[in-house]
Amino acid sequence: MPTFTAPDGTALAYQVRGQGEPLVVLPGGPMLASRYLGDLGGLTAHRTLILLDLRGTGDSAMPEDPATYRCDRLVDDVEALRVHLGLERMDVLAHSAGGSLAMLYAARYPRRVARLVLVTAIPWALGLPASAEDRLLAARLRKDEPWFEEAFPAFEAWLLADADFDPAFVPFFYGRWDDAAREHNARADEGYNEAAADLYGSAGAYDPPATRAALAGVTAPVLVFAGGIDGGPSPDLARRAADAFPNAEFAVQPGAGHYPWLDDPEWFAGRIAAFLDAH
Repeated sequence: MPTFTAPDGTALAYQVRGQGEPLVVLPGGPMLASRYLGDLGGLTAHRTLILLDLRGTGDSAMPEDPATYRCDRLVDDVEALRVHLGLERMDVLAHSAGGSLAMLYAARYPRRVARLVLVTAIPWALGLPASAEDRLLAARLRKDEPWFEEAFPAFEAWLLADADFDPAFVPFFYGRWDDAAREHNARADEGYNEAAADLYGSAGAYDPPATRAALAGVTAPVLVFAGGIDGGPSPDLARRAADAFPNAEFAVQPGAGHYPWLDDPEWFAGRIAAFLDAH
């Protein structure tokens, strides 16, 4: 697996998959190893994916200073990757929590972003967290699923009563709770760094007014992509995030959850590729 060195000396790794022009991919979680992204529904047929393992996850080394796990500090790693790849400007795709990292990168380095795709990204960097109400509203759309009666009370307790995370409600994060989703869920935490996740959005990570002001000057095309039955973010919240960019478009994949490339790979890859290839 190829590696490069971050400004503070931490060795960082990335995976290379596919063919075509490079697309730098920032994983979510926060702090999941990039392997859970797979081939992004076959997007590898259109682009060479450069899947970054954030510091302390996957095959990347642990930093000496845990404070560097904070989202705004990780921007330096993304810029170091661009320099390592020798790209003047780069296309970037970010999933979920990685969306805030991508927003902070675009705010700090607007001229280095050619195109930006934000996939089911909760816009914490804009001061827009996903609400419990949005998540529960989306969950209720699944009331006819055979697993709903067991999953919903646990999900509600997690959101409203600070209960522990319960695997029973994991199906709410997928548009279809089928064998592919079960297999994905079983492997998603491989290389995950829970301690780093706790620091990712810690105090000082985000300055929404400053980020909004900076993003208003980003001229690169942006695609904000939501899942039709995802609650975090809901399509409405994702649409509000798109408003932060002067040159953004918005797409909703019908019936998709938080991992839309699993729910309808062809729809997902086709829509993303069409945006990236537009002139």
